Amino acid sequence: MNAPHAGGTRIVITEFMDDTAVALLASTFETTYKPALVDDRPALLAMLGNVDALIVRNRTKVDIALLDAAPKLRVVGRLGVGLDNIDVDACKARGIEVFPATGANAGAVAEYVIGTAMALLREAYTRSAETAAGAWPRTALSNGREIAGKTLGLIGFGGIGQLTARLAQALGVNVIAHDPMLASDAPIWQQSGVACKRLHEVLEQADIVSLHIPLTTNTRNLIGPDALARMKQDAVLINTSRGEIVDETALARALHAGHLGGAAIDVFAQEPLPAGNALATAPRLILTPHIAGVTTESNTRVSALIAQRVAAFLQQN
Repeated sequence: MNAPHAGGTRIVITEFMDDTAVALLASTFETTYKPALVDDRPALLAMLGNVDALIVRNRTKVDIALLDAAPKLRVVGRLGVGLDNIDVDACKARGIEVFPATGANAGAVAEYVIGTAMALLREAYTRSAETAAGAWPRTALSNGREIAGKTLGLIGFGGIGQLTARLAQALGVNVIAHDPMLASDAPIWQQSGVACKRLHEVLEQADIVSLHIPLTTNTRNLIGPDALARMKQDAVLINTSRGEIVDETALARALHAGHLGGAAIDVFAQEPLPAGNALATAPRLILTPHIAGVTTESNTRVSALIAQRVAAFLQQN
């Protein structure tokens, strides 16, 4: 989609975006919408010479090479919240604004966490083929667990973690959390009814551990052999943050050894998953292709928010 407007102010969108939001931008700016660009970096770099705004999801690498190819770039819109694919420091040094869609996909992620936690605890929902084939594994699947009365441990207690806590509490779940960026006397702890814990306490006490932290030097492989060994033998792990936060090989070993009750993994160190990935054959595992925050509703919200923020910035600067 291309539309010439606004004195030649140009926007390039490299990954999928809600059509209504794209049309909003195209009504005012010269907008190029090519979701396949994320997989054709040479073509992307070649078209950035006179681009004012770039809108991406998590797969487009906004690095030094891309910024060098886009000398007129003024703003980057991120259709999501994680910024590890964007060199934020380099953008700041060049005076380029970066807008994440903070809060717009929180509901989708929170529902994913609760839904997969319930599925893992109950165990039965990934084995429907056996019932369909007439095997009738009623005895084997009658030992599933309820989520009510369990303890959810959140590692990271920002907006998504707080919404996840509220959903869990409505189901009778006790919630504890660890967040080194929040002081132990921050008002949110008392307001939310969530107990502030140290990392090792969350790992040791939780029946469900859910990750809601950014990828940094300190969080890379945070959930490795030592952390996994601290978890209860029947606990479940859910990762909707970034793949590199979990040591995938260590997780696969823990699942094969029967040390964990299960895991739901939405993000991976390499996406798509490479052939022979350690998780491919692990038991009690739900794998999804980085879609925890992507639903029909959240895509509409995220796209609308970024379209509005990028348009407002371009019109005011």
